[in-house]
Amino acid sequence: MAQTLINFRIDESTKKQMEQICNELGITMSAAFNMFAKKVIREKRIPFDVSIDPFYSESNMKALSESIKELEQGKVVVKTMDELKEMENE
Repeated sequence: MAQTLINFRIDESTKKQMEQICNELGITMSAAFNMFAKKVIREKRIPFDVSIDPFYSESNMKALSESIKELEQGKVVVKTMDELKEMENE
């Protein structure tokens, strides 16, 4: 099967860490990316969850901003367990 070259940019630190792990596994980075590509093709999806960190949800950022204002005013910030659980589920 004919080979083709794909160029893309990756953070230098990420590349070094991946190279180290691939070396420990006894494979090249090229082999690792080929395995990833074949899994995407086989499963017709990205083979891991891709999601937005709920920490940065609009409601959580608003609650954090309000807490920061209260702290800056010298107030004690109090959240009930129910409020924290609600924030966790957003």
